[in-house]
Amino acid sequence: MRSPTVSEAEPRPTLEAVAARAGVSRATVSRVVNGGDGVREPLVQRVMRAVEELGYVPNQAARSLVTRRHDAVAVVVAEPETRVFADPFFAHQLRGISKELTAHDNQLVLLLTEDREDHARVGRYLAGGHVDGALVFSLHLDDPLPALIRRAGVPAVFGGRPCWDGGTGADAATVYVDCDNRGGAREAVRHLAGLGRTRIAHVTGALDQTSAVDRLDGYRDGTGDADPRLIAEGDFSHAGGERAMRELLDRCPDLDAVFVANDLSASGALRVLRERGLRVPEDVAVVGFDDMLPIAEQTDPPLTTVRQDIEGMGRLMARLLLSRLAGEPAPAGDDPSGVILPTTLVRRASA
Repeated sequence: MRSPTVSEAEPRPTLEAVAARAGVSRATVSRVVNGGDGVREPLVQRVMRAVEELGYVPNQAARSLVTRRHDAVAVVVAEPETRVFADPFFAHQLRGISKELTAHDNQLVLLLTEDREDHARVGRYLAGGHVDGALVFSLHLDDPLPALIRRAGVPAVFGGRPCWDGGTGADAATVYVDCDNRGGAREAVRHLAGLGRTRIAHVTGALDQTSAVDRLDGYRDGTGDADPRLIAEGDFSHAGGERAMRELLDRCPDLDAVFVANDLSASGALRVLRERGLRVPEDVAVVGFDDMLPIAEQTDPPLTTVRQDIEGMGRLMARLLLSRLAGEPAPAGDDPSGVILPTTLVRRASA
């Protein structure tokens, strides 16, 4: 039996069909399905019953003309796809964003940036009125995205503390969500010092991102005047952690602890320590940052790390943007621009 062609398929129910089934005017149906006011509750119930019986689905394009809303949010990740799909941090944050948007019947439109031409493409897309707002994270210090978003006139919430200068286009009114990167790093280093470690090294993240800079500052808070040779720059990747750990061991073979700026890099550092025949934590204690369970619980040994609620941060970003789009005021006493979430040290076998 052949399947019906498009022309043979049953036509989609129309507003007129819903109006006829409910015994009301087309205008009343339009107000109900588009969330308008001024319709008495009994009529609303009749319309919604007719919508369900007929399987009516509102035409999004027509609905947008009425409500001036698209029920779609752009999620802009300022990273190439090779990193986004290799680093579980992004999966955690996107999952949190997706859960919150789905709960409010909003669509997620994912936009990635590979190079400068992609920045211009993203700017044009946002300025084209395809989405109601944008959630943006993993910005770099010289990133043009904040300025492009501001010129597009699209409401936005940023993941991570923006850099207030450096040409990013950010200002004091920028809404952002971050964790206490500096405080978490400080706690990690103090934990290592409390274990009696005196040569504590640090593998940084990419220092063109504020999260890495804040964690480096927290490391310095905890160590005081640390030997600069005990600091090696990484890039938040597994390979970057390997490279930086080799550099540290070549320069300072007597180091007895290392705080690594994220769990993915820490897994790379642990691999190098095993290659060099060093025991963890007996010879070198290791602490990471993120507490991403697929990594932290499966490293050898399991990784002591600073926990940030990555998925919760994504949900909060989406919640703040949706509240802003709905015109809801910020709760009394809340900072209207920045939200900093606490971190927690999770102790496992590596330190």
